[in-house]
Amino acid sequence: MKKTVLIYLCLLFGATLQGLSMSLFLFPHSIPSGGAAGLAILMNYWFGLSLGFSLWLANIVFLLFALKYFGYTWTFRTILSVATTSTVVSVITTQIPHHHVHMVFDMVCGSIFFGIGVGLLIRAGASSGGMVIPALMIATYKNWSPGKVMMGINMMIFLLTGLVIDYKIVVYAIVCQFFSTNIIDFIYELRFNRLLFLSANWRRR
Repeated sequence: MKKTVLIYLCLLFGATLQGLSMSLFLFPHSIPSGGAAGLAILMNYWFGLSLGFSLWLANIVFLLFALKYFGYTWTFRTILSVATTSTVVSVITTQIPHHHVHMVFDMVCGSIFFGIGVGLLIRAGASSGGMVIPALMIATYKNWSPGKVMMGINMMIFLLTGLVIDYKIVVYAIVCQFFSTNIIDFIYELRFNRLLFLSANWRRR
């Protein structure tokens, strides 16, 4: 019971960090933190949908794949992660004004928060949804690091976002992905002496 509580606390903390990264630092500059976030920004730009709701729409298809491949437990945790992140994004972007200090500062903070958040989610047996799901599938079969696979998949979404909104976004997104994916890989490979229950095992359970 204690192990389960700790896992879900880690999951909620990771999802909250991810939401803070998006809403406070990246989304205000239209910088996508990943593929699903990029699609959310595009839906917000094209259709005027809220960013929190757009995140849900961008994740639905991937969650259906997750249910078949990863099983019910992993998918439930991922749904909880997406719900937490979307709620944080919705509340902060609509209710809390945020004054930006500097673009570079926002990019660095956004990358750190996002990398730690997603890393903790993977260690807790979940994901941030979106492109993390196919990235984990590829990483499983090829024995590659999840962070690097995520960066490769997200590049196409970044290019589309840059073409539609602003080409500079591609540069910003790549820089953020470079830092955040390295943080994700660091947390993924980290050995927790007292938190061995965070096994980073996402196969069917």
